[in-house]
Amino acid sequence: MKPFCFSVDQITESQKASLHPMDIGLIRGYAVFDFFRTVNYKPLFLEDYLDRFIKSASKTHLNLNYTAQELEQIIHQLIQKNDLEQGGIRMVLSGGVSDNHFSPADGSLYIFCEELLMPSEEKYGQGVNLLTTEYIRPIPEIKTTNYALPVFLSADWKEKEAEDVLYHFNGIISESSRSNIFMVKDGLISTPKSNILMGITRKKILAFNDQINITDISLEELVNADEVFMSSTTKRILPITRIDGKPIGNGQVGVHTKKIMEDFKSLENKIALN
Repeated sequence: MKPFCFSVDQITESQKASLHPMDIGLIRGYAVFDFFRTVNYKPLFLEDYLDRFIKSASKTHLNLNYTAQELEQIIHQLIQKNDLEQGGIRMVLSGGVSDNHFSPADGSLYIFCEELLMPSEEKYGQGVNLLTTEYIRPIPEIKTTNYALPVFLSADWKEKEAEDVLYHFNGIISESSRSNIFMVKDGLISTPKSNILMGITRKKILAFNDQINITDISLEELVNADEVFMSSTTKRILPITRIDGKPIGNGQVGVHTKKIMEDFKSLENKIALN
């Protein structure tokens, strides 16, 4: 964590930030957050992330007493104070301290700047393995702090050489714990439409190609795809070459995946240079 953060109502030293022990963000796991990166001191796709964060607060009945413009001003101040050329910024709105220790109340806002470790070049070059698990994330259209299941499951990911999990339910896939999913079959790119977070990186990929099919995808279709990849803020576009240890297609990073990786990197570089 970087030295300075925004805590409740002011920029302060990060080590001085605190959360009330009865906040339902802590005792009930009820809070929302968002996370984005800086590139050359510029917050990447900031308008999109702020829009999603503000909507998440509204949908979860949490009072966010700052406008998008006020949040943007705070974020730029933090970038400068923390000298955050390349890194991550995490916004968290807690559930608050309520009379019955259960219902949403007036939450507290925190904005932290962090170091950010992207996947290795080996992972981008060879792809990663996902482990399937039957699950739908609670209120999946909202970016809540409820990551209990994947955190629990992550204890043996290293042993199983897994990057993350892949959620499915009633035979239909949705997302990974921190990423959206895409597949390629016979040249057609598809991505799930149901029980997912509307990812910002996903949104940019859809803008590259208006022929991408947004539809329900079965687990059977996915494991028989020619290519599979995931998208997220912290991974950009990361190839998935194995699911449950079994190869996807020929087990190599596919040409469509490589093209989208290049397109996204070009978009990022363009923003960084402007």
